[in-house]
Amino acid sequence: MAATRFRRLPTAIVRTAATCALAAATLVGCSLASPTTPDDQPRRDDDGLIVEPNSQTDAFAVQVGDCLDDAALIGEVRTVATVACSDPHDSEIYASHELQQSPFPGLDAIVVQAEALCRSSFDTFVGEPYLQSPYAFTFYHPTQPSWVSGDREVLCVIYDPSGPVTGSLKGVIGER
Repeated sequence: MAATRFRRLPTAIVRTAATCALAAATLVGCSLASPTTPDDQPRRDDDGLIVEPNSQTDAFAVQVGDCLDDAALIGEVRTVATVACSDPHDSEIYASHELQQSPFPGLDAIVVQAEALCRSSFDTFVGEPYLQSPYAFTFYHPTQPSWVSGDREVLCVIYDPSGPVTGSLKGVIGER
């Protein structure tokens, strides 16, 4: 079975005193069912940074620090476009967290955990509290089929709701 993930377009929730804009994206699949090949991965430098774009990166081969052109992805995907962060891009993976539950806790429980984990990592990455930031986050998380295959990873993804950015958003607020 080929590895696939599911991606929903981000949906925003209105900011309130207790909550703020949140994007929900979902990637699903069978991460252990189909190993990646060199053609499925972007070319990286010695530090692991992408130096050559790959419009066909395996959806399970992306990692923290990768910049993506994924805003238009919806439904099942096997690949995602990766680009050097120095080029314009839609989003950047800023954190990875492993969920520990077994058996499968249900999608609702995973989404609640993923939101909390990504929100807690956001402030440190950007350099400003989420509620004060012009940026938003979304996340990729396991679903039941990928969970059965061993997928426990939540990938936190930052993006600018006003459009593509150039360069990493790491510490960007602290630099203003």
